[in-house]
Amino acid sequence: MAITDISAFAHLSDSDIEALGREFDAIRRDVEDSRGVRDARYIRNTIRAQRLLELGGRAALFGSRKRPLWVLGTGMLSLAKIIENMELGHNVMHGQWDWMNDPEIHSTSWEWDQTGPSAHWKRAHNYAHHTYTNIVGMDEDVGFGILRMTRDEAWRPRNLLQPIANVILAATFEWGIALHDLAAQKEADGAPRTKWNTQANKDFARKAARQVFKDTVLFPVLTGPAWRSTLSANLTANVIRNLWAYAVIFCGHFPDGAEKFTVAQFENETHAQWYLRQLLGSANISGGPVMGFMTGNLSYQIEHHLFPDLPSNRYPEIAARVRALCAKYDLPYTTGSLGKQYLLALRTIHKLALPDRFLRATSDDAPETSSERKFSQAGDVRAAAGVMVDPVTGRRRGLLTALRANAEAKFAARRAK
Repeated sequence: MAITDISAFAHLSDSDIEALGREFDAIRRDVEDSRGVRDARYIRNTIRAQRLLELGGRAALFGSRKRPLWVLGTGMLSLAKIIENMELGHNVMHGQWDWMNDPEIHSTSWEWDQTGPSAHWKRAHNYAHHTYTNIVGMDEDVGFGILRMTRDEAWRPRNLLQPIANVILAATFEWGIALHDLAAQKEADGAPRTKWNTQANKDFARKAARQVFKDTVLFPVLTGPAWRSTLSANLTANVIRNLWAYAVIFCGHFPDGAEKFTVAQFENETHAQWYLRQLLGSANISGGPVMGFMTGNLSYQIEHHLFPDLPSNRYPEIAARVRALCAKYDLPYTTGSLGKQYLLALRTIHKLALPDRFLRATSDDAPETSSERKFSQAGDVRAAAGVMVDPVTGRRRGLLTALRANAEAKFAARRAK
C-alpha cells in the first residue's frame, strides 16, 4: 500500500520532523517579510507581456490566409495562452499576489482563459488537492478519476484503455480539468451527478459557452475573410496550451519519487508532517529561467506544494534553501529533465493499464508506488528506529541513503539469480 507512516518512511524521528517544519516555517516568514516592489513589478510586467503577445497574435491573424502570418499569429497566441494559464491564472488564483491588494490581480476576481469557471477550480485544486495531496481516496487529482496511477487503486477493465484516454486527456486538458472540477463542485454542493439543473452545471455551461463562442465565432468573424484560418489558429493554440499544461502537471505529480499516501497517514498528521508530505509527493523539472517562466514556475513543483500562496517568482531562491534542508536531513529532492519526468509518468500510465498479475513489483516497492514496508522487506530496520548516524563520517543516514541502499540490494539480488 501507499505510505501509512511518513515518519518511518522518511527515516525521521518525530522531533526531527518538527524541526524540519520549523525550518520550512522560517522560509515562509522570510519570503513574506521581503515581498515588495520587485515582486509587484514582476507580475505586472508579466501581465503586460502576455497581453501584448495576445494582441500581436490576434493582429497577425488578420492576414492568416498567408502561411507565415498564420504561423506567427498561432505561435504568439499559443505563448500568450500558456503564460495566462500557467504564470497568471494558476498562480493569481492561488492567492500569490493577494498581498498587493490590487483588485485586478486578486484570487477573488481573476477569471482565466479556460473552459472551467475559476471558482470550481479553486475549490477542487486550491483546497482539495493542496490539502490532501497524493492521499489515495481523498485527492481526486491522483489520475483525475481517469487514469490509474498507483497500485493502491484496484485495476478495472477500463484501465486497459488508459493509454488512449491519456492522449485524449492531453489534447483536451482544459476540458478534462473543467469536467473534473465540475464533478468536485457538485459533490461539495451535495448535488447528484446525474442532476442537470444545478448551479454548478449552470456556471460551467455559461463559462464554457463563452469560451467556445470567443474562440470559434467572435475572433474568427472579426478577421473577416480570414475567418477559417483564424478559427484553425485559435483551435491549434488551445491544443498547444493544453498539451503544455498537461505535460507540466504530469511531470510534477507522477514521475518516480512522487510518493502516494494513505488516509491513515493523514488522520493524525501534524503541520510539519504536511510539509514533509508535500516534499515527498512532488517532483521538479530541471531547467533555467525560461523553463521556469513558461511553466508558471511549476517546474518548482516541490516548492509550489510547500508554499502554494507565495509569489512564483521567488521559487528559485526558495528551491536553494529546500535543497539544503534535503541534504541536511538526508531526504530526496526529486527532479529531472522534462523529457525524463514525462517518460517516467508515461511508463506508469501504460504499465498500470495492465492487471496486477502482469506486474512484477508490489504496491509496497514499485517505482511509482511505495511504502515504509519496502525497507523492512529489504531488512532495513532503520525505518522503524528513526534517524541513524554514520559512525565513520558522522553524517545522517536517512531516507535518501536508505533508498540508494535498497536499490543496490535489489540490483545485487538480480545479478545473483
